[in-house]
Amino acid sequence: MTGKELDRNVLAQLRGLPEKLAARVARHLVAAGQLLDTDPDTAYRHAQAARARASRVAVVREATGEAAYAAGHFAEALAELRAAKRMSGSPDYLPVMADCERALGRPERALALAKNPSVAKLPVAQQIEMTIVEAGARFDLGEVDSALRTLENAPVRSVAREDWVVRLRYAYADMLLRAGRREDAIVWFHRTAGIDGGGITDAAERLLELEGVVVEDTEAPDDERNDQPTVG
Repeated sequence: MTGKELDRNVLAQLRGLPEKLAARVARHLVAAGQLLDTDPDTAYRHAQAARARASRVAVVREATGEAAYAAGHFAEALAELRAAKRMSGSPDYLPVMADCERALGRPERALALAKNPSVAKLPVAQQIEMTIVEAGARFDLGEVDSALRTLENAPVRSVAREDWVVRLRYAYADMLLRAGRREDAIVWFHRTAGIDGGGITDAAERLLELEGVVVEDTEAPDDERNDQPTVG
C-alpha cells in the first residue's frame, strides 16, 4: 500500500501538502477505502488519522464522513460531509447527509435536503438514493401513502438493470411490506431479485422468509419490458 492507488483527482488535492505528509495521508485514505465494507470501524480510524493530518483538504473530510457513516457515527458523518461540501461546493454529499439526518431522528431536515435544487444536478444513481431517503423520512413521519408515492413516481419500472434500479425496487418492495401490502411486496421482491445478479440486496432471502421461494436471476417480467426508463 503506497497511496498511489488513489484516484488522480484525490492525489491532486493532496499535492498542497508536504511530500511525506501527503504520502502518509494517502496511505490512510487507501486503507480506509479498502476496509470500508468489511471493517468500517477500522476504516473510520484510518480516516480520522488522515483528518488529523490534513483537515483542510476536502477529500479527506469527505472520506472521514463516508467512513463515519459506514461505522454508524451519524453526527460525525454529517459534520464531516457538511465541511466537505463547504470546501468543495459539490452537492454529491446531499443524499448521505439526508440519511444521517434521518438516522439522527430528524426526518424533517432530511426532507429539506431532499428539496435542495442541487439534487437535480446529481447523477441518476444519487438522485435515486435521495428518493429512497425521502421516502424513508416520510414513513418516519407517518406519511405512508406519501412514502409510497415518492417511490412510485421514480423510475421503479425501468428496464435497466443498473444497481440503482435494484436498490429502488428493493426500497419499494420493503415499503409495500411495511405498509401492510404483503402480496404486492412479494411481487416487487421478485422483480428486485430477478435483476439483482450482483447480490447487492437480500431480496431473495426476504422472499424465502415470505413464501419459501428460491429466486434465480432472470429477465424482467414481460409486463415490464415495454416500460420506458425515465428519471424521477
